[in-house]
Amino acid sequence: MADPIAYDDFAKVELRVAKVLEARPHPNADKLLLLQVDLGEETPRQVVAGIKAHYPPETLVGKNIIVVANLAPAMLRGEASNGMLLAATSGEKVILLTVDDQDCVPGAKIK
Repeated sequence: MADPIAYDDFAKVELRVAKVLEARPHPNADKLLLLQVDLGEETPRQVVAGIKAHYPPETLVGKNIIVVANLAPAMLRGEASNGMLLAATSGEKVILLTVDDQDCVPGAKIK
C-alpha cells in the first residue's frame, strides 16, 4: 500500500462519469487507444489510454466510465490527453471502472 494522504489532497481529484462516444487505435502507438468522451461539457474530450490489449475499441462505445477530469493535459505519442480513465488490475487483466446505471448523466460527480 502507498503512504496515506490527507483528505485535502484527495479532495483535489475530480472524478466524473464520462460516456465513451468514440474509440480508435492510436496511430503512433501499439498499446494506446484514443477515446472521445462526453463529460457533460460543450465539446467532447480526448483521453488517451493504454488499454488496447484489453479492450477492442468497438466494445467501449456507449460505456459510462470514470475519469479524472481535472488532470493536467498531456501529450502521449503526439496526441493530446485531457483526462485519465480509471481501471483496476487483477493479475494480467485490466478492468475499466464503469457505472452500471446507463441513466447516469455524463459529467456526474463521483463522491
